[in-house]
Amino acid sequence: MGFDEEHIVMLPFLAQGHLIPFLALANQIQHRTGFKITIATTPLNAQYLRSAISSSGQSDNNIHLAQLPFPSQDYGLPPNTESTENLPLNLIGNLCTASQYLEAPTRRLVSDITEQQGKPPLCLISDVVFGWAVNVANSSGTVNIAFTTCGAYDDEEFQLPGFPERCRLKPSHLHPFLRAADGTDSWSRYFQPQISLSMKSFGWICTTVEEIEPFGLQVLRNNLQLPVWSVLASNISRKKYSVKKSGISAERCNEWLDSHASDSVVYISFGSQNTISASQMMELAIGLEKSGKPFVWVIRPPVGHDLKGEFRPEWLPERFEERMSETKQGLLVHNWASQLEILSHPATSAFVSHCGWNSVVESLSQGVPIIGWPLAAEQAYNSKMLVEEMGVSGS
Repeated sequence: MGFDEEHIVMLPFLAQGHLIPFLALANQIQHRTGFKITIATTPLNAQYLRSAISSSGQSDNNIHLAQLPFPSQDYGLPPNTESTENLPLNLIGNLCTASQYLEAPTRRLVSDITEQQGKPPLCLISDVVFGWAVNVANSSGTVNIAFTTCGAYDDEEFQLPGFPERCRLKPSHLHPFLRAADGTDSWSRYFQPQISLSMKSFGWICTTVEEIEPFGLQVLRNNLQLPVWSVLASNISRKKYSVKKSGISAERCNEWLDSHASDSVVYISFGSQNTISASQMMELAIGLEKSGKPFVWVIRPPVGHDLKGEFRPEWLPERFEERMSETKQGLLVHNWASQLEILSHPATSAFVSHCGWNSVVESLSQGVPIIGWPLAAEQAYNSKMLVEEMGVSGS
């Protein structure tokens, strides 16, 4: 079997912010090597990725999708829930626990590939929180490479281990779930063993570049004692796999941006899984209107409400959306917009962001400064690094 007939199996976590980076990485690997790539995920996520590949206008003949069974309702999840998309925060822990069910069908998939090819896949590339993939790889005669789609990075301050003294945080900077993590909570019980297993991988891939996170990458290399590669999908790859239906057409959005001067528009978005409270939403709207500055705001129902539900006018000042439309000061996009298209437009001057890592990378790639509003996960760490280490953000 020739070198170009090698096979790689990829295992993304069940979230859009993980699925698309995995697909972009698969495209890069396949384009450079010609290897056959199989992305293994649940049926609905496979359908999502299939739509992404189809919408890209490219055949990607050597990127295949394998569907793994996933009994979500057995884990207290709503019917047809196979990702974090619109899932309440209190149920994401259930999804994490349920994801461990994928180990057995993954073993069968790798076994089938080995039997068909006469040798095991070249490697597995698994999400860093799918540490169980290390056991699958070891028992199948191959290796696992962990892929992290995040950055590499009482009331007293604490120092980030391995980082310079100036890299200090307060617990109040962190999401409540992180502050509550004491090793016995459900999040710790899932993540600690999974990350520990991932640390036994052949190596790690990080979605970053050396110039952005030299400290973070060096800390990982020192602690893991493994190869750590920085790989960043090109903007072409990221745009290529945009599949979600936007709340506005690209043509109308570009037309609105074209009507404003260069470096004049503030872009506001809190990502696909985060939102702010109703009171914060109201105050943000009031502040934006009083500023007189043009803005594009990707807006979703506030915390505590169904993110898939209808947006209620009472969450904003009376007739706010109508006034913004009439004066052309603001463009409100409901649910989702093509972020890279907005960030790459000459009119965009700044990005009010939750500092999710994919958003950080996209903004930096376009030279757009960030105003950090971290909401969850590792976003407080990202925001602090952007302000204090890179000088490209305010918060």
